[in-house]
Amino acid sequence: MNMRSRCFQFAACLACAITAPTVLAIDRAYATIDSVQMPAWVERNGVRQPLAPGKVLQNRDRVLTGADGRVLIQLAEGSAVKLGENAQLDLNALGRRENSVFTAALDVARGAFRLTTGIFSSLRQQRAINVRIATITAGIRGTDLWGMSNAERDLVCLLEGHITVFHPLDQGREMSEALSFYVAPKGAAPDPIGKVDREQVDKWAAQTEIQPGSGYAQRRGKWKVALATVDSENDALALYDRARFSGYAVSIKPIAAEGGGYRYAVRVSELPSKAEAEILSSKLAGALALAAPTVTRY
Repeated sequence: MNMRSRCFQFAACLACAITAPTVLAIDRAYATIDSVQMPAWVERNGVRQPLAPGKVLQNRDRVLTGADGRVLIQLAEGSAVKLGENAQLDLNALGRRENSVFTAALDVARGAFRLTTGIFSSLRQQRAINVRIATITAGIRGTDLWGMSNAERDLVCLLEGHITVFHPLDQGREMSEALSFYVAPKGAAPDPIGKVDREQVDKWAAQTEIQPGSGYAQRRGKWKVALATVDSENDALALYDRARFSGYAVSIKPIAAEGGGYRYAVRVSELPSKAEAEILSSKLAGALALAAPTVTRY
């Protein structure tokens, strides 16, 4: 396939993503990207691609974030999954079983993670979700928990509801008191369940929140950033590959040129505001050594 055909294919895919009925897409998906603070990627069948709003995730996908990256994922039963920077999340057992019970096994290998309800739906649908944060596994009956794994320890903090936690070097433990936490130093048995204050929880929670003023993208955003508009097909494809490798979900838009032929705009779409688009423009200019990315509204 030549470059021109590929560009039209990119444009067609982008148009489909923008115009497809949102409710229908969510109904058919078990997990969908709502917002992304780039850089962030999904690995599927050994292939890594940058994440964009509206991306439907599949069973056995791996979601990764880079430095200062964040991701907000909508699960089919209405819960939200939030990832902080330099995180890795494996999605397993996505589906529904008898009586329409939603199922998922969320495996956090590193980084900060939050599972919470009430963002996308006030309804508490039936679900069977297990979260594993490195060495700690939590069976979810609660509605809000935060956890993280780094080189020193694995930790789960219950913000609301009820969970049962398991560790290979400990017996199963029930947690039902808000702001209680369970921590396991690497290579050692877990500490007794403790209590944390709200100030510390707020600091932890901030690690998994999409940050206003970061240049994040969000589903149904109306602004876009053109990294560059070039005459050369090869230059467009080279920039496209470089940006996507770096975790920025760009597309190529062919533009009819005066006198015939085409120019090629390499762009990031679905920014929620002009301010966020301008911030991303500056971020891209620095990260990819670009001269002057431009911001426009659809």
